Amino acid sequence: LFIITIPVIIMASELETPIYEILEKSGSFEIRNYDPMIIAVTKVNNGFRESTYTGFRRIANYIFGNNDQNMEIAMTAPVLSTSPVGNKGHYEVAFVMPREHSLNTLPEPSILTIEIQEKELGKMAVLRFGGWATESKVIKYQKTLMGFLDKYNLYIKGEFMVAQYNSPWAIPPFRRNEIMVRIK
Repeated sequence: LFIITIPVIIMASELETPIYEILEKSGSFEIRNYDPMIIAVTKVNNGFRESTYTGFRRIANYIFGNNDQNMEIAMTAPVLSTSPVGNKGHYEVAFVMPREHSLNTLPEPSILTIEIQEKELGKMAVLRFGGWATESKVIKYQKTLMGFLDKYNLYIKGEFMVAQYNSPWAIPPFRRNEIMVRIK
């Protein structure tokens, strides 16, 4: 008798995501207004791929109980990171914390490289794309997003970010990613 264990893979659609209102939409381009959120964020100085992996592992460790309360915190989507375009190896990687928590109810990270903070994204221009969020794809789609910004006379108010919604096991045709930036 053989016993086969099949891992449970949580799909991005089953995870809690930030609340936002779509103000305008044109294909895969959207203008959204986000509610405030709480994030766990870490800074990593390396290349895009290495930084996103290292940042992901650090914060995953925090939500899996490596904190002062040994509390497990539910996974959410997306994982946010700084865009590699024009970046000199200084990345921020963040997880959005579940809405059931506040700054007062979240445990303190056990490692000093993670901070818990409130984030006000506000009005964002967003472009959705599939597949893996590789550095070359992010560069390509950031240029496309900049084309939309120019077309609609929108002005940037911050750094570009990459949002990745899927677990590493999701195959490319089913992956959801976004390039996003705050606008005035």
